[in-house]
Amino acid sequence: MLELSEELRAELKDPVGPLYTDPAALLADAGRPLVAVGDVVTTHLLRETTPDVALVDGLTKRTELPDDERVDTDAFDSVVHVENPAATLSRDLLVALADALASDESTVLLVEGEEDLAAVPAIAVAPDGASVVYGQPDEGMVHVRVDDETRAAMREFLARMEGDGDGANEALGIE
Repeated sequence: MLELSEELRAELKDPVGPLYTDPAALLADAGRPLVAVGDVVTTHLLRETTPDVALVDGLTKRTELPDDERVDTDAFDSVVHVENPAATLSRDLLVALADALASDESTVLLVEGEEDLAAVPAIAVAPDGASVVYGQPDEGMVHVRVDDETRAAMREFLARMEGDGDGANEALGIE
């Protein structure tokens, strides 16, 4: 549906929000819904609370996690399997993300492929005050508090990705 161009890839290197290494400190500033993107981030947050939505792929830094380090999906009310190839945002992932954000149940999306870009659409559609947390490799967890400014920036980023922008907006429920 949407693909990340080489030109846009460089823009994702810098964190969109403050960095944390302590989950408790991050959660003291976090709002709800809480969205966790990535296995390591989700595991750290689960020590303190269950995210409302989590997206995991069983990998960290493109290396498969051992079974004893995988996210405990039993901590969530609902488990949804989605396919999402690397450097893309599939319709499957976008629809499941929008549905999970609209649900009253905590939901983990088990991604076959890669979940790395999911923070972008999560920020683009989460309500004001929500928190989206994603990993910054070897540095910590990035906490993005969703507001009109962050939402607009991520919607603009999505619009610049290659592919079916109108279809992506429809999948996410963006008018």
